[in-house]
Amino acid sequence: MTDLTTRNEFIARHIGPREADIAAMLQHLGYDSLEALTASVIPDSIKGTSVLNLPEGLSEADALAEIKAIAGRNQLFTQHIGQGYYPCHTPAPILRNLLENPAWYTAYTPYQPEISQGRLEALLNFQTLISDLTGLPIANASLLDEGTAAAEAMTFCKRLSKNKASNTFFASKHCHPQTLDVLRTRAEPLGIEVVVGDERQIDDVSAYFGALLQYPASNGDIFDYRALTERFHAANALVAVAADLLALTLLSAPGEFGADVAIGSAQRFGVPLGFGGPHAAYFATRDAFKRDMPGRLVGVSIDRFGKPAYRLAMQTREQHIRREKATSNICTAQVLLANIASMYAVYHGPAGLTRIARRVHRLTAILAQGLAKLGYSAEQVHFFDTLTLTTGARTAQLHAQARAMRINLREIDGEHLGLSLDETTDQAGVERLWELFAEPGQSLPDFAELAKNVADRLPEALLRQSAILQHPVFNRYHSETELMRYMRKLADKDLALDRSMIPLGSCTMKLNAASEMLPITWAEFGNLHPFAPAEQSQGYQQLTAELEAMLCAATGYDAVSLQPNAGSQGEYAGLLAIRAYHHSRGDHQRDICLIPSSAHGTNPATANMAGMRVVVVGCDARGNVDIDDLRAKAAEHQARLAALMITYPSTHGVFEEGIREICAIIHDHGGQVYIDGANMNAMVGLCAPGKFGGDVSHLNLHKTFCIPHGGGGPGVGPIGVKSHLAPFLPGHGHMARKEGAVSAAPFGSASILPISWMYMKMMGGEGLKRASQLAILNANYIARRLEEHYPVLYTGGNGLVAHECILDIRPLKDTSGISVDDVAKRLIDFGFHAPTMSFPVAGTLMIEPTESESKEELDRFIDAMIAIRQEIHAVENGALDKDDNPLKNAPHTAAELVGEWSHPYSREQAVYPAASLVDGKYWPPVGRIDNVYGDRNLVCACPSIEAYQDA
Repeated sequence: MTDLTTRNEFIARHIGPREADIAAMLQHLGYDSLEALTASVIPDSIKGTSVLNLPEGLSEADALAEIKAIAGRNQLFTQHIGQGYYPCHTPAPILRNLLENPAWYTAYTPYQPEISQGRLEALLNFQTLISDLTGLPIANASLLDEGTAAAEAMTFCKRLSKNKASNTFFASKHCHPQTLDVLRTRAEPLGIEVVVGDERQIDDVSAYFGALLQYPASNGDIFDYRALTERFHAANALVAVAADLLALTLLSAPGEFGADVAIGSAQRFGVPLGFGGPHAAYFATRDAFKRDMPGRLVGVSIDRFGKPAYRLAMQTREQHIRREKATSNICTAQVLLANIASMYAVYHGPAGLTRIARRVHRLTAILAQGLAKLGYSAEQVHFFDTLTLTTGARTAQLHAQARAMRINLREIDGEHLGLSLDETTDQAGVERLWELFAEPGQSLPDFAELAKNVADRLPEALLRQSAILQHPVFNRYHSETELMRYMRKLADKDLALDRSMIPLGSCTMKLNAASEMLPITWAEFGNLHPFAPAEQSQGYQQLTAELEAMLCAATGYDAVSLQPNAGSQGEYAGLLAIRAYHHSRGDHQRDICLIPSSAHGTNPATANMAGMRVVVVGCDARGNVDIDDLRAKAAEHQARLAALMITYPSTHGVFEEGIREICAIIHDHGGQVYIDGANMNAMVGLCAPGKFGGDVSHLNLHKTFCIPHGGGGPGVGPIGVKSHLAPFLPGHGHMARKEGAVSAAPFGSASILPISWMYMKMMGGEGLKRASQLAILNANYIARRLEEHYPVLYTGGNGLVAHECILDIRPLKDTSGISVDDVAKRLIDFGFHAPTMSFPVAGTLMIEPTESESKEELDRFIDAMIAIRQEIHAVENGALDKDDNPLKNAPHTAAELVGEWSHPYSREQAVYPAASLVDGKYWPPVGRIDNVYGDRNLVCACPSIEAYQDA
């Protein structure tokens, strides 16, 4: 009889191995069921702590129907709120071929540059765009949002300012309010005083080590900052300017009037509003300051053939180098969004961008002139796209009337309101605004007549004189055909999850299902302003409330904040909650954070940013926390103990048996336990950190809960807390709690939250548990099959790992001269991204297969690793030359294959080391890249054609 019930096929589609494969892998490990394997991996002390009481998963069709109904509760008004967020058009070819293309959104951070040349080129275009528009010679590959970029600028100025006596930072009252909120949050734990005032009325600039100015101002004014910048420089202070990129096509660049730093958002270059994110921030500075710049930097180097090649320059992720001395924990950029913005600039070119900006400004000038005829003169003499109006007693009525017309204006106070125009505004939009402001019976201005006569309202002295975007990349791809082919060419250079398994330990590159991705480009989620009135965002409120509840069920915590827009920000928000909790109890002296030596580099950096002092706890020979050392240090620092930061399962990829005892020791000495949730992928449905001793954890939604990496961002790093910490979750000016904002928008990267909602809804409680079990099974299958070829560095009590395993390459370096780098690059010839390299132990590979990979793909990877080991054997016994062999020369390019071949091994061994490659070979576009050359000859913007030819 035909089964007429709707079936949920998603769980089986998300999980790679079929039932027969699962049985075969279990048999290889010596277990008869997943439950038996899980019971051997999870320590007895935390068994039974899972509280994952979620309903059965929905089918893909049912989940999409449910989220469509939620989206329908969001109301789409015409947005004139501005304040750093503007409606814009995402060009259709960019939407379809980049934002919705898994070749772009499933790519990993480009730490293996030979297989990342496409996205690195797009990021170099972004850096060139920013450098050109800001007039500063070096720009990074994006930061998280404008607010956090401003906070980075503040601490950057603190490090570099010659005014060492000052601990005070000036911030203009004309900055966006959300930026000021994030500044205050970042400054307080570091002992920095933020003074907010009117920059036109500063008497003594010597009191400040730095300043932040907004250009154009948040209220619309355009101020001439040249003289003020000179005054700050004379006082040995540095000047940062938050600048609107579109306005900079018409206005003098910050670098041209003396700014030391320019920061801001690239959102209006084709990126949807998305209720606040994700959006790419930018950071540009002077060449002399490049080694102190936060975030990632793409540079040009050469490969082993002397040809130009891109790579991340200078390894600017300083938290991995300086650890507790770090001043930044920006480990996540917004690569996918930066690439959208860069392609927007490529598509429009300098003339197109300038045309958009002139059109926006002209419409604003016409609007202002018409409003003046209606009795509302703008407060600004000069402006770009934003006006502030004195509306007096009519203010509340105008807002109400605007909403009745489905228009949002900016709320300033009871006497004033603001409005901003944008790329999507047209003549009809201007006339509707006149209609809104006109008194009954008052005739409306004549648009055509005003358009003939209205003068520009940009300040003559600040009109841009310098050229922008002269590089050929911004002047060629202006037809859709050309742009489509350019993006395809770049994507073809890269290795992303749509081509093969990416076995990165600690980074969880799992399936990002198409049904999860669909809602993020729906207008109901994409076109909502983050500061729209609450009654217009009922859909988002339902979505976030339901996602928070599901995350509480998965973790055992009592409350969740979705605001942190990266894992690093989640760590930071978690420690701030702990700090605020201690302060609320009068324990201001509690500032010691214990961190195991095996911890992620972000952990000590975060503790430093949160105003805590790091004390390192040792690990034993098996990679576990040394409990005796922990107990001794907790006792020694009892009076000042604030927190322990611990990753679980451990950074070494095992479930530590003593986790409950570890948590109890900290609590007994008055501290709080921060459990880094980076490895939650192994725990969902099996054990819950909020139930076995954690007080707070951050979660990586871009790992465990399926938001894709996007080439190194977007990410979401929410925190879950026990009830006593809930009052100290991040606040925001648009939330009930006003203090403690860690991101510019109340819900951080809100528009990608539907991805995790869809994943959890479709998997349900049982599906999520099964995903964890398969992640553990797949990792142990790889470890068991490879252990006779490579030492597995750490295992748990039963000889098992959690969801990842570490292979030790160091002994092979001693016997053969083959390094972990050589193994990583040789994997490219097999069509694989390398596992995580030299973390958490130098000279090792950390492998995480995830639950999404099939047994066939696991076996293909295992076979590649075994074949590489056989090649190393050949080096060891002299069958392959110790210097001229397939590993030392990897990866091999197609150009090398057809050129003169002088190697003592065959072309076939070089490029077809496995028979499966004949059917689908990935060809790396460049040979191995020279890192030293790239740092010594730093080029971080699009080089000239002549420079390419010289190279």
